[in-house]
Formats: sequence, structure tokens, C-alpha cells
Amino acid sequence: MSDHTRTTGAMRASLRCGAKTRSGGACRAPAVHGKTRCRMHGGAKGSGAPRANRNARKHGLFTGDAIAERREIRVLLEEVRKALEGMR
Repeated sequence: MSDHTRTTGAMRASLRCGAKTRSGGACRAPAVHGKTRCRMHGGAKGSGAPRANRNARKHGLFTGDAIAERREIRVLLEEVRKALEGMR
């Protein structure tokens, strides 16, 4: 035991945040109690977008319908390319 007035044993023994840093290493901050992330990486109360966030739906580029439409267009373009190759 240390003769230090504050003990840091509990802090040292706590689980660490599972996030990756920009440099590719693991975040070394302690995770928030009951969560897998620290307060800076989404473990804090109220962090993240609210449910049914209207701000996330600005353009609709990533809705299910838009993604399906792009897939259909890609398939159609591939068919056209094959048809054009066959005409040569």
C-alpha cells in the first residue's frame, strides 16, 4: 500500500475504454461504469444523437429505398456494358 493520501487502486483496476484513437492505439481512459466506452467516446449520459433524430435525415442518401435504387442502377449499367461489349 502506498503512503499517498489518495488511493488509485480502483481507478487502475477499472475496465478501459474499447475505442481506438486516431493513431490506431486503444484509448487508455477508464470506461464509464456499466459501459464499454469512456466519457469522451460515448459512455457519458446523453452522448450520441437523440432517438428519431431529424438532423440525421437531411438528404435521404442512405435510406433503404435510395440504396436499393442505386443497386438496381448498378445492375442495369452492368447489363448495358455487357450488351455493348457483345456488339463489338
